[in-house]
Amino acid sequence: MRSKSEDVKECICLIEQYLLRLDAENLNLQEILGIEGMASKIYFPRIFNNIQWVGRKPRIKFDYINALLDIGYNVLFNFIDAILQAFGFDVYYGVLHTCFYMRKSLVCDIMEPMRPIIDWQIRKSINLGQFKKEDFVVIKQQYNLEYKKSAQYVRVFFESILSHKEKIFLYVRDYYRCFMKNKQISEYPVFKLEEL
Repeated sequence: MRSKSEDVKECICLIEQYLLRLDAENLNLQEILGIEGMASKIYFPRIFNNIQWVGRKPRIKFDYINALLDIGYNVLFNFIDAILQAFGFDVYYGVLHTCFYMRKSLVCDIMEPMRPIIDWQIRKSINLGQFKKEDFVVIKQQYNLEYKKSAQYVRVFFESILSHKEKIFLYVRDYYRCFMKNKQISEYPVFKLEEL
């Protein structure tokens, strides 16, 4: 955000504190997930301060924003999956996301730092009038994108991902090199988005 409100500045400070907590020794998975949950509770309302944000509920689609997040993350997931498989990874074995029946856990891990690509595209597309609540139908209390609009929405997400394709590829390549050389975790790449 170019002009940051006091609320956004406070959010940035809190997230930086959560990052410091992640550096602690011997954190278990539940503690890491707890920190992630606390960070998401302050992150999403600031990202979507251009709409009435209710909360993140994956796969429930109780509003059109959560449906958009699911669609966008699914497009990103498949893009990352293809790159990881090109490098020969077994995508079912993750690091933070543990093995779970039929889940491509490594894809879930690698795409985590890239999710803001989708978040910001949704925010931008709502502001530009590309994404509209009226493009969704409610079936059994779930928001579903009208079939005729699917290609348009997927294209917007895919173009946003492709605008970062080189950075994504280099991140996965460097991750692969570190993995194959059994390097220390401190030597692994960090995915950063300076510009959205």
